Amino acid sequence: MELFGFEFKRKTEEEIQPSFTPKDSDDGAVVVSAGSSFGTYVDLDGTVRTEAELVTKYREMALQPECDSAVDEIINESISFDEKELVKIDLDQLENIPENLKKKIREEFENCLNILDFNRHAYEIYRRWYVDGRLYYHVVLDPEDPKAGIKEIRYIDPRKIRKVREVVKKRVRGGQSTESVVQKVQNEYYIYNDKGFNYGNKTVGPTTTGLKIAKDSILHVTSGLTDTNGTMGLGYLHKGIKAMNQLRTLEDSLVIYRLARAPERRIWYIDVGNLPKMKAEQYVREIMVKHKNRLIYDAESGNIRDDRKFMTMLEDYWLPRREGGKGTEVTTLPGGATLGQMDDILYFQKKFYQTLNVPVNRLNSDALFSLGRATEVTRDELKFSKFISRLRNKFSMIFNKLLEKQLVLKQIMTIEDWNNISPDVKFDFTKDGYFQELKNAEIMDNRINLARNLQDMIGKYYSQEWLRRNILQQSDDDMEEQDKQIEEETNSGDPRWMSPEDKMMQQQMDMQGDGMNGMPGEKENIDDGVAETPASDEKTKKLQQAQSTYNLLSQKKNRTLTDEAKFKSATQILARNK
Repeated sequence: MELFGFEFKRKTEEEIQPSFTPKDSDDGAVVVSAGSSFGTYVDLDGTVRTEAELVTKYREMALQPECDSAVDEIINESISFDEKELVKIDLDQLENIPENLKKKIREEFENCLNILDFNRHAYEIYRRWYVDGRLYYHVVLDPEDPKAGIKEIRYIDPRKIRKVREVVKKRVRGGQSTESVVQKVQNEYYIYNDKGFNYGNKTVGPTTTGLKIAKDSILHVTSGLTDTNGTMGLGYLHKGIKAMNQLRTLEDSLVIYRLARAPERRIWYIDVGNLPKMKAEQYVREIMVKHKNRLIYDAESGNIRDDRKFMTMLEDYWLPRREGGKGTEVTTLPGGATLGQMDDILYFQKKFYQTLNVPVNRLNSDALFSLGRATEVTRDELKFSKFISRLRNKFSMIFNKLLEKQLVLKQIMTIEDWNNISPDVKFDFTKDGYFQELKNAEIMDNRINLARNLQDMIGKYYSQEWLRRNILQQSDDDMEEQDKQIEEETNSGDPRWMSPEDKMMQQQMDMQGDGMNGMPGEKENIDDGVAETPASDEKTKKLQQAQSTYNLLSQKKNRTLTDEAKFKSATQILARNK
């Protein structure tokens, strides 16, 4: 089959043991059986039209004020727009990859961000993916120079494209003759129809008519959610459809009820005596016209006009009364007594926010933002933080797939090599979650305080390794890395990294060194006018200072280069004067 676009050549690997169930996929592709000339002439009308209607429904929901504010809250929490770099690539887990290759991967990732123009259109891209539940981009190359990489990507409306997967089925040995098992996927491609699969509530022609595009020419990212059958992709707004419909229906009914029951109306009971029916009705109409006066102020002309044409539902009631009862009477029909209750509206509004996993207090305009302790953070905030992490992880597939095409096109690595390292490639979004940061800071503070309180028991009941492993939660790699860094800082001789004991010892040695250097070589004593040089006293002081320096430095475990020079000098002085 000839397809539009480009396609990567992959190594074909035969399965050692075929499986009776196909591979799990959440892309919502239509699975068809291969074997005919095209293999796609099947009835896709219901599925395709339903998915297109779903995307339209999601977009209509996003226009509602409650849904729009919730989606904005999710996007603002997922992407921190205040930072210069919105997302970074993390290659720390790729230990067997040379540094020059890591550098190329980082450079191509920056190129991919520039192709997406992610720094300027991150909000729109993320919103499309979250609302629609899927993203489609056409990858444009230079046909004369494909090694130059991706030149441009163009957005495709998800209602105009559909993925098709052809599979080859084989009968199961030992089963019935009609039973079959999926053996392998033979081909995958996309079908594009410019008019869309749902045009004016009617499916345009055969649902499979359109341009067939190669799989690698399309950048396809989904939400990962599917329906109960696993055949159609869903969006994150899908579970809020029912709650939104209930909220809108209740709001409309509340408006109608308040318009109908808010005003107080008069009820006129007119005594018609024994008049016949025709004359009784005529008499009531005469009384109605006589007592009804509707003066309307015309704001455009400034005139006051009398409007007595029709009796609306907001006007008075006129009821005839026969002889034998009471006479003419005018009473008042009171308005609704429960017009100020909004509990039912607030309940469905809260229920809708819960379906989108957004904490209700974030969307409450009366609630003030306070920076409290992590112990005061609600569980809803922690759940929301984990939900945002899952969204980021799923959305980062757009970077993974785009980087894959870029590296393969520029022949930096093969597609098989990328598949091997892609699970270890991470994408770090700039975090703006204060509550998550506050929680981590308090956890670290509690660990440090607990370790400080156990210092008296270290060496008696607990070892240093147990303290670091169970209290500070350091792994073997963390302990090895920290020990290495501590050794480097100690040997550097920088006074910033010295312990208080080492600082005190260093100060004592510096004071002794200053005393040795500042000792006069000659001292004059005036005794009967005769100058005398006490050489023996000078030698004794030098020996005492050398002995003190030797004792201090011999007890010090990690000596710097300066300490080694002083220790060597003191040792030589003591050796010469034994």
